[in-house]
Amino acid sequence: MLRRKILIVGFAISIVALFLLINFVRAKYVVPILMYHHVVSGASKENRVVVSPAEFQRQMRFLRNNQYNIVPLETVADLMRDKKKMPARTIAITLDDGNKDNYTHAFPILKKYNIPATMFIIIDEVGRSQGDKLSWDEIKAMHDSGLITFGSHCLGPEPLINIMHETEIKRQVFDSKKALEAKLGRVVTAFSYPEGLFNGRIKQLVMDAGYKLAVVTNPGRRFPNNDVFLLKRQRISSKSYNLFVFWLQSSGYYNLIKEYRKK
Repeated sequence: MLRRKILIVGFAISIVALFLLINFVRAKYVVPILMYHHVVSGASKENRVVVSPAEFQRQMRFLRNNQYNIVPLETVADLMRDKKKMPARTIAITLDDGNKDNYTHAFPILKKYNIPATMFIIIDEVGRSQGDKLSWDEIKAMHDSGLITFGSHCLGPEPLINIMHETEIKRQVFDSKKALEAKLGRVVTAFSYPEGLFNGRIKQLVMDAGYKLAVVTNPGRRFPNNDVFLLKRQRISSKSYNLFVFWLQSSGYYNLIKEYRKK
C-alpha cells in the first residue's frame, strides 16, 4: 500500500515537473527570423556574415520542402502585435546592408522557391562606385517582384548609439525612411538598428518616425519575446555548414540551446 502511494506521488511530481518544463521551454521560444548578409562563394567557415550561394540554396530548399510557413517579416510583427497564435513553423528571412550579391545570388534563389524576404538598405551606400552595393534599379526590380520588402538600415552604417547629437540620430532614422519611400512609392515599415545597437531614446525615435517594427542583429536574450521594436534574429553564416545546424537555428529554440551549452 505504501509503495503504491509512493508511486502515485512520484508520478504526480513527474507530471508537474514535465508541465513546468514544457512551459519553460515555450516561454523561451522565439519565432525564427533568419539574418543573412553576404551570399558569395569562397568564404571561410569562420566568416560570420557570409554564406555561399550553394549553402543558401540548400537552406531555402530545406525550408520549402519541409513545409515551413515562410512569411514576410511584417506578418510576424502583425501576429505578435495582435497577440494571435503563430502558425506552426512560421519563419521569416532578412538580409542586411544592401550588398550586390543579394541581387545577383540571393534573389534568384528566393524567386526559385517563392520565398519572401526583407532587405535592409544603407541609403547612402546605394549604387556606390566600388560596385559592391545594390543600385536603385536592382532594388526597384526586386521590389516590383512582390517577393522582397525593403526596410531602412539608416543613411549610413555608423551605429546610432555612437552618434552624440539627437538631431543627427533623428535624421538617420527619419530621412532614410523618406528616401526609401520616395524611391519605391510605398510606405516603409521596417527598421534595422545598425549593428543591433540602440537605447531607449533611439527605439522611441524609430517608433516616432512611423515604423511598425524593428530588428536587432542577435538573439537578444535580455529582450522580451513580444516587442515588435526589438525583434530577435538568428545569424546565419558559413558556420551553418550542415542542415542539422541550420535546422536547429531555424527551430525557434536555438538560443535556449546556446544558453545551456554555455553553462
